[in-house]
Amino acid sequence: MAHKILVVDDEKPIADILKFNLEKEGYQVACAHDGDEAIAAAKEEDPDLILLDIMLPGKDGNEVCREIRKTHVMPIIMLTAKDAEIDKVLGLEMGADDYVTKPFSNRELIARVKANLRRQQQEPQEGNQRPKEIEIGRLSIQPDAYTVKRDGEYIELTHREFELLYYLARHIGQVMTREHLLETVWGYDYYGDVRTVDVTVRRLREKIEENPSTPAWIVTRRGVGYYLRNPEQE
Repeated sequence: MAHKILVVDDEKPIADILKFNLEKEGYQVACAHDGDEAIAAAKEEDPDLILLDIMLPGKDGNEVCREIRKTHVMPIIMLTAKDAEIDKVLGLEMGADDYVTKPFSNRELIARVKANLRRQQQEPQEGNQRPKEIEIGRLSIQPDAYTVKRDGEYIELTHREFELLYYLARHIGQVMTREHLLETVWGYDYYGDVRTVDVTVRRLREKIEENPSTPAWIVTRRGVGYYLRNPEQE
């Protein structure tokens, strides 16, 4: 059965082009053109993935993303003409899985869509093999419940933040390049902005670190990438 994609863009010609190109790839496509319509369509259509423009009349894309995330876990890719990092941070914080900056090529967008859908299908299978809990000092990760606790208190993470932390925890002490993390956590072989990793790491640090400017858990290996350590064993 073909995956269903919800395209949300207030510019109808752009939405129509996206719909045409996605349908050529064999996807079912529904469209919405403002924030309220997008929220209603997400509930009614129950899509497998959402392409969500940030600049929408009424509720903007970030507000829409936050509303949808209250009840749905499908991948959300933000579409934005803005290239400022603050816009990317906000979108990821609201629960988006990634962003694509306009103008983008159809080939790049389709590659991102396929990667996110592929990753979404793999996660339930991987979940069957996940341990019930990973303890790293004061940090506790429950893969089945997608929850994280520090000192017994829950830390609210987005889906992608959790996946990144869980992957680093499974490979504690091993330095991972940004490119490798894009491939394994986001599922991107070629297309993908490594700044996505940097932004997500920064947001993750702000949530789990006591002092994000001098991180004790998620450490940068300059010129290489990131790794997770147990500060209590240092």
